[in-house]
Parts: sequence; structure tokens; C-alpha cells
Amino acid sequence: MGAAVLSGHSLRFGYEAARSVPVFASLDVEVRRGEVLAVLGPNGGGKTTLLRVLSGSLTPQAGTVRLAGDDVRWNRRGVDRLRRSVQLVFQDPDDQLFSASVHQDVSFGPLNQGLDPGTVRERVAWALEALEIAALTEQPTHLLSYGQRKRVALAGALAMRPSVLVLDEPTAGLDPAGVESLLRTLEGLRAAGTTLLVSTHDVDLAHRWADRALLLDREVLGVGPVREVLADPSLLAAARLRPAWGPAVGRALREAGLRAAEAPDPSTPEEVAGITGG
Repeated sequence: MGAAVLSGHSLRFGYEAARSVPVFASLDVEVRRGEVLAVLGPNGGGKTTLLRVLSGSLTPQAGTVRLAGDDVRWNRRGVDRLRRSVQLVFQDPDDQLFSASVHQDVSFGPLNQGLDPGTVRERVAWALEALEIAALTEQPTHLLSYGQRKRVALAGALAMRPSVLVLDEPTAGLDPAGVESLLRTLEGLRAAGTTLLVSTHDVDLAHRWADRALLLDREVLGVGPVREVLADPSLLAAARLRPAWGPAVGRALREAGLRAAEAPDPSTPEEVAGITGG
């Protein structure tokens, strides 16, 4: 992992109806180049609000957002630069899709950037291929399954070629096979150099997939390597999260003499089966 590609410093934000009680009042966060940073916490703790501030869809009332070390200016040019580099994909794809066909929806962002038609075609084809939905290019968006709509929304963000992809509950509403398929796709994007900032309630997903975890409940409760943060019972209790099963299984395996003391905790059932011979 490299230096911070996106960061927030002393961020404050409150919604109009409750500005006297902000969602967060002095929040610091750093997203490092090439990592997966998982943001976890209870409902109402500020996860989605933080993602929207860092991606430019909400303007902080105080504090600074920095992109590649430069302060974001909250004028039209500054916000446009931020949004080109940091793409937010909402939890519900129907909040993001609005065009008649898949191709039209995915091409909207690049066209809006004023790119030439050849570049737009290239970006759309690449994004659809990366999300494994090239066969859907002419399909009406309203006829797609929920999982397919999730992938189209993600393809629309990818077509903008962002340096940071921001995902709000990316696996919500997907069945187990859909989750595994999406994770393989996202791992491919990360391997190709995309930085991922992800909010999730799923501690097992974060433990398995993320590099670092940030626990948030209107303030940062803890941040650090995911397997350290999610193995801390006091931090999890403060964030109103249940323990991840990986650390619990790891402790049981070590107590049974099936896992070396220094070995990392397992993150998938397949790992456990390999250890136990099951």
C-alpha cells in the first residue's frame, strides 16, 4: 500500500434538520493507494455520509478533503475533479440507473466528460467486460435482475476510470453466489490498481477481504489492519458489531493444536476445511 490517495481532515457534516447535532464533528480518515479500506459501524453511525462527503456528493461544513495530497476546492471545478477521480456506487442500483439500456447508462459518464466517441466505446466495452456483463449491452435496464443492475451501476462508475472506487454495501441483496462473483470481479479491479473504499455491516466479509478496517459511530472508534481491529472485542462492542467468525475459529484451532500460534486466522470455510482435513 502506498501514500494516501484520498483523505479527510477534521470533517464535520450535519443534515439540515439536525445541524446542531452533526453526524460527525471532527473526523479524520485516510485511504491509501491500492488498498481495500472497509468502513464498519451501526446504522446511523455515519458510514454512508462519510462516503458521500469523500466522493463529493455532499459538501463538508468544516474540514478538508484531499485528493492525492491536494486540498479539494468546493467550487465547480474542484468538485468535478474530485468526482472524476472518486466514483461512488450506491447500495441500491435503482438510485443510480436511469437510462433505457445498459449501454446508454454505462456510457453516460464518459459522454458527459466530453470524450470522443471512440474513447467512450472503448471505456464502455472495457467496463462491461470487467463486470462480466458484455452480453447485456443492449438490454433494457428495467428488465435486469437485481444482481445484474448492481453490476451495471458498477460498470458505469468504472467507465469513468476512477482512481478510487467507493462502494456503499456492495454485497447487500446478493445471494452467496452473487457475492462470490462480485468479489472476484472487485479483486481483479484491485489487482489492476483500483483503490477501494467500502462500507459494510458484514464483519466476515471485511475480515476476509479488506486490508484495513475503520470502525465508525459518529467518530472513529478504531482503525488499523483488519485482522487486528476485528479481533478486538472492546472495539467491536463499541461499534455494536458482532465478532467475525475467523478470529473465533482461529482461536479454537490453536487451542486444539491444529494451528500454529503465529498463523493468521482463517477467512473462509475452505481454509478451515484444509486445516482440519474436512
